[in-house]
Amino acid sequence: MSKKSTLAVLLAAALLTQAQAQTAKKAATPVKKTTAAAKSQQGPRLVEKVTRKGGELVIPYEKYVLPNGLTVIVHEDHSDPVVHVDVTYHVGSAREEVGKSGFAHFFEHMMFQGSDNVADEEHFKIVSQSGGTLNGTTNRDRTNYFETVPSNQLETALWLEADRMGFLLDAVTQKKFEVQRETVKNERGQRYDNSPYGLVYEKVSAALYPYGHPYSWTTIGYIEDLNRVDVNDLKNFFLRWYGPNNATLTVGGDVTPAQVVKLAEKYFGSIPKGPEVKNMKLPAPVLTQDRYISYEDNIRFPMVQMTLPTVPASHPDEAALDVLSRVIGGGRTSIIYQNLVKTQKANQAGAYHSTSELAGEFTLTARTFPDKSLADMEKELRNAIAEFEKKGVSDDDLEKFKASAEASFINRLSSVSGKTSTLAAYQTFNGNPNYLKQEMQAIQSVTREDVMRVYNKYVKGKKAVILSVVPKGKPEMVAKADNYTVDKSGYKAPADQYAGLKYVKAKDTFDRSKKPAAGANPTITVPPFWKQNLANGIKVIGSKNDEVPTVTLLFTLQGGHKLEAHDPSKAGIASLTASMLNESSVKRSAEDISTEMEKLGSSISFGSGSESMTVQVQSPVKNLDATLALLEERMFSPKFDQIEFDRLKKQRLEAIKNQSTQPTVVADNVYNKMLYGEGNIRAVPVVGTVQTVENISLEDVKKFYQNYFSPSVTNLVIVGDVEQNQIMPKLAFLNKWQPKQVTMPSDFKTAGIDKTKIFIVDKEKAAQSEIRIGYMALPYDATGEYYKASLMNYVLGGAFNSRINLNLREDKGYTYGARSGFSGTEEAGPFTASAGVRSNASDASVVEFMKEIKRFREEGITDEELAFMKSAIGQSDARRYETSFQKAAFLNNMLRYNLTPDYVAKQNEILQNITKEEINALAKKYLPVDNMSIMLVGDKAAIKPGLEKLGYEVVELDPDGAPIVAKVEAPAITAEPKKEDPKKGKKAKKEGRIF
Repeated sequence: MSKKSTLAVLLAAALLTQAQAQTAKKAATPVKKTTAAAKSQQGPRLVEKVTRKGGELVIPYEKYVLPNGLTVIVHEDHSDPVVHVDVTYHVGSAREEVGKSGFAHFFEHMMFQGSDNVADEEHFKIVSQSGGTLNGTTNRDRTNYFETVPSNQLETALWLEADRMGFLLDAVTQKKFEVQRETVKNERGQRYDNSPYGLVYEKVSAALYPYGHPYSWTTIGYIEDLNRVDVNDLKNFFLRWYGPNNATLTVGGDVTPAQVVKLAEKYFGSIPKGPEVKNMKLPAPVLTQDRYISYEDNIRFPMVQMTLPTVPASHPDEAALDVLSRVIGGGRTSIIYQNLVKTQKANQAGAYHSTSELAGEFTLTARTFPDKSLADMEKELRNAIAEFEKKGVSDDDLEKFKASAEASFINRLSSVSGKTSTLAAYQTFNGNPNYLKQEMQAIQSVTREDVMRVYNKYVKGKKAVILSVVPKGKPEMVAKADNYTVDKSGYKAPADQYAGLKYVKAKDTFDRSKKPAAGANPTITVPPFWKQNLANGIKVIGSKNDEVPTVTLLFTLQGGHKLEAHDPSKAGIASLTASMLNESSVKRSAEDISTEMEKLGSSISFGSGSESMTVQVQSPVKNLDATLALLEERMFSPKFDQIEFDRLKKQRLEAIKNQSTQPTVVADNVYNKMLYGEGNIRAVPVVGTVQTVENISLEDVKKFYQNYFSPSVTNLVIVGDVEQNQIMPKLAFLNKWQPKQVTMPSDFKTAGIDKTKIFIVDKEKAAQSEIRIGYMALPYDATGEYYKASLMNYVLGGAFNSRINLNLREDKGYTYGARSGFSGTEEAGPFTASAGVRSNASDASVVEFMKEIKRFREEGITDEELAFMKSAIGQSDARRYETSFQKAAFLNNMLRYNLTPDYVAKQNEILQNITKEEINALAKKYLPVDNMSIMLVGDKAAIKPGLEKLGYEVVELDPDGAPIVAKVEAPAITAEPKKEDPKKGKKAKKEGRIF
């Protein structure tokens, strides 16, 4: 489904919050627009003021344009004391040229490296110290930078964004350029080159679009282009595309339009206009034959993918194509799921439709099992298309699509950042922040005939790019031999867009070098909540949240993976039981349940982790009764069907075997085994092992459910647009849930560490190494040593501008990100420092990790760092309770750890009063550098020699964490022949995970 999905009913409810209603009363006038003559060109010009008239479905805003072309949009919402600032530049990788790919994304990184009045790395520091969060993202068509901060920090956020828009280039140095180039390469390595299927998008794009088309390369760009680019190329890119006339400043939250416009004029108004930027429009690619391409990858599951060209975003046919993809391959009831996944012909399969500003892509994909044929999979995908033609689209299909779109958009509008970014996107790509009406209309008006029409126009009989991804060394597995190579012959280089560009700085009437003073701190209060205990043991806590018309329920059943300590031979049974609860009930099939939930716009999902099993429910208020009826059915009448169990068990076993292709998973699993030791259930992965899952039968699952699915160990959190006296009678069915005596395993022993050692798991030819450094530390305590130790760690490895991340990422360019932290629960958990680093910097990265940990332990925190930590954590409370999810997580924590309502106040008191001496004492106590395990998953041949020089003992482990005994020549006479290592050496396979 495309990224833009909405429905009218959703917005009506989503936007009518109490806080916004107060704003609406102030501006209860119809939508109105002002003419250009209505405002002087000497200042901001009001272009449009959109208000809510009665039940009109809009996001209220005011839109202004400054004389330099900057568009300013303001959405006023006083429901929380936060403000979201978004600056979107209409430039992405589509503005790049052949040989200069990756510029837009590269410049996103450079925009955080300081400007004339903001020092290097200060952007992150200032926003973090203000209690805010920030980031930037780049895609094909735009780059955006954003902050969510307490509302008293609005001026600071605008000052920061304006400084890098108008005063960046003199601060761009060759050194910064080189470091960020390495960071971008690390990002490419982690997300693309070192990740299974990571090159799929790149390969398909190059084959689908003509050579030179800006969608024929990915946003990250090619390594050779990154190596070729110099700092002056990058500066020219900024001068061409980063002018205020190619940008939209959108501000939403606890602000007024007059306040924002005044500050925007002050900080942005003097920045000179940049070169003119026109919208792009390119013809859709035309395929005269099926283009077969392939590549080999470190994977277990061969994959075939078919991609057909369609239409750009906001095209009249977009919504109908979204419906088409959903019917063919978008869920349990889809043709592809029924024909391939449910029948166990494929491990994963589906279809989706994605759109960008210049083009769209209709994609069908299947990852099959290792012994299956990709040629057969291609036939199955084509058969699914043919079956759709016979089956067509039903009224049910349309109803499900529209209801799901409604639920999706509700989630998008649950935060001020979601509403602000929606306005920014509409303005950037449609020139109209109020484009919501047209999008709603497009979705509401889709008919069965529309879907069949777009099927015939864009899919039936059309040619596609067919990509095969096969395991290394198995080229014979491709669906069909390659028949396409990129043709460069018709390419004509565009005219030079960068000649004669000059950097002209703004001239101000104020001292821009002075950071603005923050306003008065907003008043932060813990959201009001209520509690109620049921007779069968369920503890309930709830909070009313009327900002969106939804209700969220979170059941947490204590135990989960931990309960498997009663029978470790069946480890993985908790998560397998949760998977079975997502299947059929006694009354109806999983497909029927899925259909009903989609029509309701609701979701019910069961899951299980290391400490608990969970049931998550989300429902529109209007459909709550019907959703709760489905919940009762799923919780208490599971079918436990043998065929469904066999399918899930097979998928689980395949997934476990596939873990060997994923360095981050191998690293986490082996690290846990090292920390917890043999005999501790936490040393076993939550999903189990091949041996333990093979031991699990359907009867075992039924028994686990009967023994441990109990109200006596259940907490329930309710957050939504309902009062306690409204929701509790609807949950009366829970009173019939009979409690059971659940005994929690205890007295878990952990492995001790006698001295710091380095452990290596070999991943042949891995481009990156995964590093884990740590030891078993502390259990969770909201106001004790655990909380204080977390404060201590914040400047070491808990913030973006922590010592560890600034060293390894920003100074050395070894990694895309490095961090450290404590992760205790009711029982002691580890302190861990981690990163994925460039393979040839593995030894140097370990040195820098240990250097920073030792230095912090020995020298302690600085006065400046202490002040930063107190400010950053203290002011972040403004963002703590904004969304229903945040409120639910907060309340769940209170129940889980039996916290009193004043624990937040106690934490704040500890934070404000903790001293430098206390922090330094905590560092000495909880950073035992001589008793930590250092583990790396990487290319042994490349990393071991350097690691051996560090002075630590080096131990080799297999992917299961068992020591590898070096082979030696047997003596002439032996009392007992040495057994060979039972582990079969598998080829290394790679996957990266984004942190």
